[in-house]
Amino acid sequence: MSALAQEPRARFRDLLAAEWIKLWSLRSTYWVLFVGALVVIGINVNSALSNADLLANQPAVNPRDPGMRIDPMGPAFVEPAYQILMLIAGSVGAISVFGEYTSGLIRTTFTAVPARRPVVAAKIVVVTVVTLVLGTVVAAASFGVTQSILGEYGGRSLGDPGSLRAVAGSALLAPVCAVVGMALGALIRHATGTVVAVVAALLLLPALFGGETYRWVAEIGNAMPLSAWFALIQGPTSTWDLGRYQTSVTEAWIVFAAWPLVAGLVAVFVVDRRDV
Repeated sequence: MSALAQEPRARFRDLLAAEWIKLWSLRSTYWVLFVGALVVIGINVNSALSNADLLANQPAVNPRDPGMRIDPMGPAFVEPAYQILMLIAGSVGAISVFGEYTSGLIRTTFTAVPARRPVVAAKIVVVTVVTLVLGTVVAAASFGVTQSILGEYGGRSLGDPGSLRAVAGSALLAPVCAVVGMALGALIRHATGTVVAVVAALLLLPALFGGETYRWVAEIGNAMPLSAWFALIQGPTSTWDLGRYQTSVTEAWIVFAAWPLVAGLVAVFVVDRRDV
């Protein structure tokens, strides 16, 4: 008779459950997500209220006149609001990785489950789902409330051209940034350094590669998540000027797919290869 029965391998659904418990075991997680969502939605709603008040006090202005360049979609997708969303999602993704290293919990995790790749894959799935819900709630609420406020001034519906794409792109922005944050957390493993890297990668790089002097510089900028988001929220009434080297919708979707794919592979490879 053999000495001891071999320990069964952890099922992936068990790993998902474990990562879910880890993510929600900290009160800061759901407080950051809840308060962050309110802040982003609040900024967008405030923009819509300001626009509605301006139009109400200028009855001579015809908001449907193309010459006035009034975009009712603008208040639903205020850039600073979604930059905040990007930082929240990126930070949550980063904390889910470097938090285990700084606390030492990662040693316990890999002692219980020596196969590191499934652990990281489960972590990516959980963080992606949570931040996708966050992004969907923020994008849908922002669009619905702002367009309701601007209803009599040309507010749009999901059935209008470009509306559903804009909401979907804004919802997906959160999980894209979250997985990027996870990759940076796996590479740096330090709270301050990782947060700085998240800000630099998601917000500073697009600004660094802006302008229209050199096409190759602009093309690098177009490959950033923020630039792709701008391309996805464009509609028939949009007033944003994306410059000569605009990103197409197809290219924007490719950027949205490529960043989390590469970042996820980096996170899995780094965690699997480096010592704890």
